[in-house]
Amino acid sequence: MKVAVLGYGTVGLGVYEMLKTAKGLEPGPVLVRPGKDDAPFKVTSIEAIVNDPEVGAAAEVMGGVEPAFSYAAAVLSAGKHLVTSNKALVAARGIELAEIAREHGAAFLFSAACGGGVPFLHHLSLARESDEILSLGGILNGTTNYMLDAIQRLGLEYEQALKDAQRLGYAEADPTADVSGLDALRKIMLACAVAWGRLPREGLLNEGIASVTAADAAHFMARGYTCRLMARGGKTGDGIYAYVEPVLLREGAAECSVLENYNMARYEGACAGPIILMGQGAGRWPTASAVLRDLGCILLGHREMLPACCAEVPADNGGVSHLYYVRLPAHRAAALPCESAESAGGVARLVTKPMSVAAMHAFAAKIRAEGGEIFFAALEQ
Repeated sequence: MKVAVLGYGTVGLGVYEMLKTAKGLEPGPVLVRPGKDDAPFKVTSIEAIVNDPEVGAAAEVMGGVEPAFSYAAAVLSAGKHLVTSNKALVAARGIELAEIAREHGAAFLFSAACGGGVPFLHHLSLARESDEILSLGGILNGTTNYMLDAIQRLGLEYEQALKDAQRLGYAEADPTADVSGLDALRKIMLACAVAWGRLPREGLLNEGIASVTAADAAHFMARGYTCRLMARGGKTGDGIYAYVEPVLLREGAAECSVLENYNMARYEGACAGPIILMGQGAGRWPTASAVLRDLGCILLGHREMLPACCAEVPADNGGVSHLYYVRLPAHRAAALPCESAESAGGVARLVTKPMSVAAMHAFAAKIRAEGGEIFFAALEQ
């Protein structure tokens, strides 16, 4: 099957190179921006791909929602299969693309959009057919994991850890989506959609790592905790919860062994129990390998990852509770239900009594709106 590639950046180049030696696949035309068509295999018009009878599938690796959505819709409407590594696209317009694919008898797969080379969504799409998925999540962003690891193991301040991540190519020039937790949130949205046919769009909560300091790390590490940015999703009766926040884990937890830019995804099946997957979460070759994995699945007859009944739903994060570790202005500490606390220099560090995820995130937003600084992390028992 000849495969067109939409985009020729870091991942696109990797996909194109891997197609040259992949079984049952071969590289087709590559869509690039006008003025970048400096080789015979490069084209600047999506029509050149859509109207090419030899092209059976396209791999979209451009990023962003537009023009990626328009190109993807055109490919599927022509009856050609589509795979993508674009989490923003699938989170925003994935249900529409799945419907177009079904209407035209084409496949739409996107396991590369979450976890890079880690086959998280791929496993979920298979597991849901024979088992009930109870919960899912994990460390789904390599940039923030690298930074937290550097802050804790090397004692770096946040800004230096970010600069190192950018120098190594783990963080973009604008790292906002990663450090805010938005990237991980999009991934947990996709995981919920694959596992339960419910794409959470409202009520989502994400707390990133921008407020953590080396002093925070030293304080909670002295007490035997390691911090990781975790995405979590699960069932709540007829609904689901979905959120991202820092979590403090005791030594021995599997996540504590996830160093540098690695990812660890997990889910729990009613029958299978806990399943853990670990590997490179980003980069040219891990992500390109996931794109090729989806193309290989198409050759085997796989056609969809989103169930036909997939629908947008609100997330309900009010019923999930944790103890929280919180650092905040000392004069605001009394506003939280407190299990233990210590204060010095106008700064309080405390452990709350059980609080809902929704309540903790709302409290932090209020502190910041009033000009205060706060760091919080769920405390894993």
